[in-house]
Amino acid sequence: MCGLTGFWQPTGCARDEAAATARRMADTLAHRGPDDAGVWVDEAAGLALGHRRLAILDLSPAGHQPMVSASGRFVIAFNGEIYNHRELRAELAKLGAGGAAPAWRGHSDTETLLAAVEAWGIEAALKRSVGMFALALWDRESRTLTLARDRLGEKPLYYGWQRGVLLFGSELKALRAHPAFVGDIDRGALALYFRHNCVPAPYSIYQGIRKLPPGTLWTLTAQQAMTGQASEPVPYWSLAQVVRAGQQAPFTGSDTDAVEEAQRLIGQAVAGQRVADVPLGAFLSGGIDSSTVVAVMQAQSSRPVKTFTIGFHEGEYNEAQHAAAVARHLGTEHTELYVTPAQARAVIPRLPVLYDEPFADSSQIPTVLVAELARQHVTVCLSGDGGDELFGGYNRYFWADGLWRRLGWMPQGLRAGLARGLTALSPQAWNRLWALAGGVLPRRYRYANAGDKLHKLAEVLRAHTAEAIYHKLVSHWWAPAELVLGAEEPPTVLTQPSAWPAVEDFRARMMALDTLTYLPDDILTKVDRAAMGVSLETRVPLLDHRVVEFAWRLPLAMKIRHGQGKWLLRQVLYRYVPQVLVERPKMGFGVPIDHWLRGPLREWAEDLLSERRLRQEGFLRPEPVRRLWEEHLSGRRNWQYLLWDVLMWEAWLDAGQARRAT
Repeated sequence: MCGLTGFWQPTGCARDEAAATARRMADTLAHRGPDDAGVWVDEAAGLALGHRRLAILDLSPAGHQPMVSASGRFVIAFNGEIYNHRELRAELAKLGAGGAAPAWRGHSDTETLLAAVEAWGIEAALKRSVGMFALALWDRESRTLTLARDRLGEKPLYYGWQRGVLLFGSELKALRAHPAFVGDIDRGALALYFRHNCVPAPYSIYQGIRKLPPGTLWTLTAQQAMTGQASEPVPYWSLAQVVRAGQQAPFTGSDTDAVEEAQRLIGQAVAGQRVADVPLGAFLSGGIDSSTVVAVMQAQSSRPVKTFTIGFHEGEYNEAQHAAAVARHLGTEHTELYVTPAQARAVIPRLPVLYDEPFADSSQIPTVLVAELARQHVTVCLSGDGGDELFGGYNRYFWADGLWRRLGWMPQGLRAGLARGLTALSPQAWNRLWALAGGVLPRRYRYANAGDKLHKLAEVLRAHTAEAIYHKLVSHWWAPAELVLGAEEPPTVLTQPSAWPAVEDFRARMMALDTLTYLPDDILTKVDRAAMGVSLETRVPLLDHRVVEFAWRLPLAMKIRHGQGKWLLRQVLYRYVPQVLVERPKMGFGVPIDHWLRGPLREWAEDLLSERRLRQEGFLRPEPVRRLWEEHLSGRRNWQYLLWDVLMWEAWLDAGQARRAT
């Protein structure tokens, strides 16, 4: 795992100056790669590559980057892992009959990928690769730059033109280190941030800078660089095509067959991702996804797997006791840390720099803490992310689908009346009633923070279509263009039905859209920045593309059954862990932001949310922000999520990573 960066100045550049600039850009990514640093310059072309290395495979100098291919034609800066690189080496060795077998200099996967590019070309090499990655590849012969990102978006890559120079890198801080960087705020992207609590691809918070979408290649020739006529990214792997293929060739086996195949594919993915030349462990929350990954890891290992959990003393936010029970049963070497509110709050000042772009999923706080805990013991950690999107785990799949089935036929006025009834009680009153009824409610209805969910339900009752319900459920601020001054929301996947995978069932459609948007833009971003901020590599076995492709061949009844999601994953897990240890209502990985904002964070938040400050900055309308803040402080409403969006934006702005409005 590493950090890459670079620039292309088509008019040319002096070698020493270019090398110094690339080194300065790369050094901003030292947290992603503390073990080694390198730059490479093509002076005539005006191109420079920079790299910071976290050594995972081949710890020797043979893994140094940027790396030049055996023929000298290609140069690569690579971030990530190719899990099947040994199999690729075996394939490449078969070319020896034609005299093309590589003479290996080391055993890094980067060298393997370069040899694969020479043998098959970049697109074919990536299609044969199993892994997570972002890369910049320079073809010295054709004078072509290629940027690429892994299929599901585990690794980040930003790129864009600033003052006639193409900049690219793993994080925005690397681009900001180039003297051509401008840094004007994209107000449309800012509006999207307030809707989704993150800036969705392909946008970034800065004008002219974009995120490369998952599963795509972007190629720029020297002629295009000179004329500014760049092409759009081209997919080499498409979830829409995977969904279509799964519908055309669905899985037709029995339940037992499906469990066997899921266990085989997950086992294959875990085995590939356990390969490392450094200590390895896993995050364990005690939920279905992480427990499945850890169970399979432990079954494959002759020694106890190192597992890590963060605990909280607030019971409604704590899953540590469940993780500990799973760890005891599996026999892992388990480490848990119960953090105090003060320890958790101490993370907050670091978030703007760590996440580098406005990002407001408050579970970023415990994610940073568990990454720091794990890094004290290991260099690589496996994670259970992806199970919800692939196997139907999120509560919104049941809420939205059930709501539309039951109420979609009602006249709009009647639904508005129901909404008024739901908001007649405060969220706190609903929470008390829900707690009293907890013993008689069906398990699937035993939600945490039921009052907030019911108030959100009241709002979505006003939606005209099923898709509009989903869009509201995945939105924080429902009219962010009215909050951000001078903003107009640009189109996204969620607002362009023509881009949606063609699936009839509403629940499956939500799962596909989450995989395209929420997963890479929020979940994987959260984990990548938190882990790489402490030089920890994370790997996600459930997002092995072979597991993803199998999941989309399954009938929905093998994912959602009897009103409960992740049926198939549960059956795999029950082969290792007793059902009683993992069956409980789904909890988020969160912290009590709502209480903190009324208590120890109040002074900090008041300063960032002051009306004078908001007016002076000129980005947000103060009135709606102040109204929510006052209602939250009074206890009438819990506006923690919307307020956290504003606070993380203001904290990022305060960290000096953007120009003020003019």
